[in-house]
Amino acid sequence: MKIVPKIFNPSTVTAAQSTRMGGVSAAPYDSLNLGKSTNDDPIQVEENRRLFFGSLNVSHRNISLSKQVHGNQILVVNEPVITEGYDAMITNKKHTFLAVSIADCVPILIHDVKNNAVAAIHAGWRGTVGNIVFKTIEKMNEHFSTLGENCHAYIGACIGYNKFEVGEEVANEFSGEFKRSGTNGKYFVDLKTANAAQLKLAGVQDKNIEISSFCTVENNDMFFSHRKEKGITGRMMATIGII
Repeated sequence: MKIVPKIFNPSTVTAAQSTRMGGVSAAPYDSLNLGKSTNDDPIQVEENRRLFFGSLNVSHRNISLSKQVHGNQILVVNEPVITEGYDAMITNKKHTFLAVSIADCVPILIHDVKNNAVAAIHAGWRGTVGNIVFKTIEKMNEHFSTLGENCHAYIGACIGYNKFEVGEEVANEFSGEFKRSGTNGKYFVDLKTANAAQLKLAGVQDKNIEISSFCTVENNDMFFSHRKEKGITGRMMATIGII
């Protein structure tokens, strides 16, 4: 049902990424679909959310969600909110759990251990080239005095380097260290490494970055993949909150 990052202190924060397993939805949303933007039965999605967040001892009343737009806007959350237009959220409030929805894009969770603030980020390729991770830590600095050197970060399961094949127009948005040539004018892009580079640029130390080894395409039995399943699939979530 979930993957719990090892990089965070469980006595300070609760953090997890869901898998596709352990829910009640039928195919093609089988089975732990947490996404309401799908054609799944809304009642089953609600039950799946209850199961996932319940496994973390988190009340649905304490969850903040935004309808994501593949941008780089960041919301400062002072109380649980349901909104739209933001692909990252930050807070320093206890029992306010930030959640992002994913099905190939990169989830990034951050904890500022000194100032006890957290962030949840959704980074597709557009958000990645828009430097959403770096800008999120800048926003945390502005509001919470966060410095990268005091942060722990988790880069979750997403589409892997060997499976994210793109055309030249997308590949041109990435510098050389994050891509390699494929065939027929295509390229492969490494979203995990590109977002890790933004963490490091913001001052996060290598030892404080955990990167999931899972690929949503290669491990489609464990995770939903928008690309693998041609858009007819469910959604996972990654969440973090101060306890």
